[in-house]
Amino acid sequence: MHSRRLILNTMIVNEGQCRKGHVLIDDDRIERIVFGEAPRDLIDVAGVIDGEGSWLLPGVIDTHVHFRDPGLTYKADMESESRAAAMGGVTTWLDMPNTVPQTTTREALSEKMALAARKSRVNYGFFFGATTDNVDVLPKLNRRKVAGVKLFMGASTGNMLVDDEAALRAVFENSRLPIVAHCEDSAVIARRMAEARERYGDDPDVCHHPEIRSAEACYASTVKAVALATETGARLHVAHITTERELGLFSAGDTHITAEACVPHLLFTDADYARLGTRIKCNPAVKTAADRAALRRALSEGIVSSIATDHAPHALTDKVGGAARAASGMPMVQFSLVAMLDLVDEGVLSIERLVELMCHAPARLFNIENRGFLREGYKADLVMVRRDHPWTLTPNRIASRCNWSPLEGHTFKWRVARTFCNGFQIYNGHRLTDESFRGEAVTFDR
Repeated sequence: MHSRRLILNTMIVNEGQCRKGHVLIDDDRIERIVFGEAPRDLIDVAGVIDGEGSWLLPGVIDTHVHFRDPGLTYKADMESESRAAAMGGVTTWLDMPNTVPQTTTREALSEKMALAARKSRVNYGFFFGATTDNVDVLPKLNRRKVAGVKLFMGASTGNMLVDDEAALRAVFENSRLPIVAHCEDSAVIARRMAEARERYGDDPDVCHHPEIRSAEACYASTVKAVALATETGARLHVAHITTERELGLFSAGDTHITAEACVPHLLFTDADYARLGTRIKCNPAVKTAADRAALRRALSEGIVSSIATDHAPHALTDKVGGAARAASGMPMVQFSLVAMLDLVDEGVLSIERLVELMCHAPARLFNIENRGFLREGYKADLVMVRRDHPWTLTPNRIASRCNWSPLEGHTFKWRVARTFCNGFQIYNGHRLTDESFRGEAVTFDR
């Protein structure tokens, strides 16, 4: 059914500007954007939403999630986690390949695409996993339909660890798609774990996790990835940078070798292990206050190119144990936007820069078509946020299947008031508006 909707009198944050204006949506597209007074012909449409007191942003594009489908759905699945995404203002997610089975064949990729078409509340895309024995498949991947190639250069599950020099070079030489690299040196991690076990027992306390998954391990691997990308000309995006030293390997304005920061490393430090324990255990590990401060500075300096979540839900029973036994990863997709808006209030970055890092840059880095910006003719993926009623995160607000968050008890000043996906208001600030609505597979302009 054809529909038109008008959002009036909102602060539009887009492409470096924040100005009061009005947005007309026609079906799934943005038809008009007008600043200043709204013309009479614009007002005479059905479905007017008064945006007074709100900020309107492009829908967040989270380029680093683990939605667990297929095979690990007791933790989460595409339905539950895309529901959480919609409630958090995230209108597009890109899923990583370390699932069960792994997304390391074109058949597995097709299966996940079919699952998402049935389950996802918002838009979606997928990475293909590099292994030591599927290099010949990489040049054959559909550049319009695959987000990129995920490369684990540090300890991972199954055969997804690629740390042999010849195999690594083959991945960099053969991928026609962006390579997203998880950079931790396996040999350093193994040595540090052996040392920790000798000192602290078989399962060292989680406070030792950043000593095991150390800054040394991260830097050594990131140096290697950057060198290979430079030598081969491959397009490289290094995932979840965690250390100040690694930041020195990237340059502001470089579009060929880029860095991602993830929300947990922008929020927490190693001092928080005492309070939150394994709830903030993730790989790479949350590190020092100095590292966090450097990451935060890099957001505005242009050294970090994008913000993602590394959303990785686990059942709380999986988080029992210490540095060796507890699962690594935490749910973040539902509260990433409001958490980063807290940093705007703290003066860490501007709201315009937040939109660049969470909306524009993800679309640009992966060449996502017609999304990530508020532009006439683009898909109407939008999020309206307000700052008028502080609220405290309690478990009853959590949509992720795991039903916990390391942010429980935190009082947020911002809230997501509405989420629009492909022109449809999927979230009204309280609940999803239509249980039958599904997102679309995004396409890539390559």
